[in-house]
Amino acid sequence: MRGSEFAELKAFAAVVERASFARAADHLGLSASALSQTIRQLEGRLGVRLLNRTTRSVAPTTAGSRLYERIAPVIVEMDAAVADAVASTGRAAGTLRINTLGMAAKKIIAPRLGRFHRAHPDVVLDIVIDDGLSDVVAGRFDAGIRVGERLEKDMIAVRLTPDVRMLAVASPGYLALRGEPKAPADLHRHACINWRFPGSGRIYRWEFEKKKKKLEMAVEGPLISNHQDVVIEGALQGLGILYAYDNDRVVEEIERGRLKRVLAHWSITSPGLYLYYSNRRHPQPALRAFIDCLLDRDEPARRRQLK
Repeated sequence: MRGSEFAELKAFAAVVERASFARAADHLGLSASALSQTIRQLEGRLGVRLLNRTTRSVAPTTAGSRLYERIAPVIVEMDAAVADAVASTGRAAGTLRINTLGMAAKKIIAPRLGRFHRAHPDVVLDIVIDDGLSDVVAGRFDAGIRVGERLEKDMIAVRLTPDVRMLAVASPGYLALRGEPKAPADLHRHACINWRFPGSGRIYRWEFEKKKKKLEMAVEGPLISNHQDVVIEGALQGLGILYAYDNDRVVEEIERGRLKRVLAHWSITSPGLYLYYSNRRHPQPALRAFIDCLLDRDEPARRRQLK
């Protein structure tokens, strides 16, 4: 197989996996027009249409699906072989693809980008923000970052953060008007702001625990969203009670007096953030270096360099 033919097949696989020419082009470092031309060349060479295109979507034809099912494992194995070859040198190099929640990207990855690049200039970080919990193996990611309770099976997990508190909060204005709930059952008389899980679309059922008594309940209110900024703004503007992760903005608004905590004795602790990767093969040096950076295990060496 010529190099150009393999490049065409990799391009085709990227389009199928991302169901988008634009996203596949971004991943491959090509323009959308160049990628489209590559796919046309592949279809012309094979003499069969592989993709059905509309203005809004792209999906494999029957022939395209059969081709993808055959070549995807081969591409994964070839990528793994290249990664293993690099790993044998002990050098951190190549592209490291990470699928992560937005809050993990903001809180854990972003502050360490410069430090990681200075220590490992031959590594290209490809960070994909994905609150929809995509399959990291099917998406050919090297690792993912998720809340502990939502990890995929058969994965090696590395804890990145301690467990986090859940905080039930509301604006002082709302509480002055409606009163404070004293127990979870009181929430049925309150307006509540609901969280919809990205990806599954499921609405979170609020969980509480006190003296080993556990409760799980559905609540109702004027706002449902899958975006953290939206639900926090709803609480700040007095739409109701919000049950949220203990994140920096919620804590800041509590300290400023714009939000007030309620049901503190009932609120649970939720599993923290974990980085996870497939247990099918050892992580390459770039991933090991990335994990060390996220855990600040590279800090002693950095301090020695600065002395």
